[in-house]
Amino acid sequence: MKDLSVVIPIYNEEENIQLLYTRVKGVLDKMEVSYELVFVNDGSKDQSLSLIEGLAAHDNTVKYIDFSRNFGHQIAVTAGLDHTSGNRVVIIDADLQDPPELIPDMYRKMDENYQVVYARRINRKGERFLKKTTAKIFYRTLSSITAFDIPLDAGDFRIMDRKVVDVLKQMPEQQKFLRGQISWIGFNQTYIEYDREERHGGQTGYTYKKMFRFALDGITSFSNLPLKVASLMGFIVSAMAFIIMLYALYIRFFHNDYVQGWTSMIISIMFIGGIQLICVGIIGEYISRISTNVRQRPLYITNKTNMK
Repeated sequence: MKDLSVVIPIYNEEENIQLLYTRVKGVLDKMEVSYELVFVNDGSKDQSLSLIEGLAAHDNTVKYIDFSRNFGHQIAVTAGLDHTSGNRVVIIDADLQDPPELIPDMYRKMDENYQVVYARRINRKGERFLKKTTAKIFYRTLSSITAFDIPLDAGDFRIMDRKVVDVLKQMPEQQKFLRGQISWIGFNQTYIEYDREERHGGQTGYTYKKMFRFALDGITSFSNLPLKVASLMGFIVSAMAFIIMLYALYIRFFHNDYVQGWTSMIISIMFIGGIQLICVGIIGEYISRISTNVRQRPLYITNKTNMK
C-alpha cells in the first residue's frame, strides 16, 4: 500500500497535464513518501488521454482510468477514489488553480489527528463576478439548510485518511456531491487557507448549466427544506385563496360594483397555478433522483486502464 494517492480528474486538459505532472512529481519526491498519481480521463475530446498514456509509459507511479464517455467531474473523482491504494488520498483538479505545493502542508496537518484537511480559498483570481457571487450565495445557503457543517469557500481540493475514502466507497448515490458527503461522514476535519490562482490553460468544463445542476444535486442530496417550503407555500396560498373568496362574496352580496369574470380572480388562479407548478417541480426533482438510484446503473464505464 502506498503512503499517498493523488486523484486527478481530467476533461480536456491537454494544456495543463505536463506542467501539473511536473509540479506534483516535484512536490511528492521532496516529501519522500511512496505515492501514485491516478488520472481519470472523463471523456476528453482533446489529446489528454494520449499525454497521460505517454506519462504512464515512462513512470510507473502514473495510473489512469479512461471512461467510455463524459460522466462528470464528481463521478470522475469517485472512480479515482475507488481505485486508490494510498493510506492518504489527495483530490486535486488539473487546471492548476489549486497549487500542488500545498500538499506537504496538508499532509503534515493530518499528523495532528485530523482525518480530513481541505483547502479554503481566501481569494479567487481570474473568476467572473457572477460566478464568485453565485458560488458564495449557494454555499452559504446550503450550509444554512443542512443539519451539519459544509465548509464555506472550499472546493474538492483536500487530503483524506483511508478510513474516510472507505466510507465514501460505501455511498452509492448517483448524484454525487463529494464535499457534502465528506462533511456528512464526520471525523476530525480542519483546513488551511490559500489564494486560488487563475486557470493555467484551456477552458473550464464547468458551464453555468453544469454549476446549476451541481448546486441542485447538493441541495436535494442533503436537505429536505425545498419540500418543506413547498408544503408551506401550499398552506399560505390556500389561506390567501380563502381570503380572496370571502372578499369576493362580500363584494357580491353587499356591493353592486362587481363584474362577472373578475380580473382579480384570474390573477389569483394564475398565482395558485404557478405555486402548484413550482411545488410539483420540486417534488419531481426528488422523485427523479429516487428513480435514478433505483435503476442501479453503474456510476461509470471504464474504456481502458493500467490499474490492476
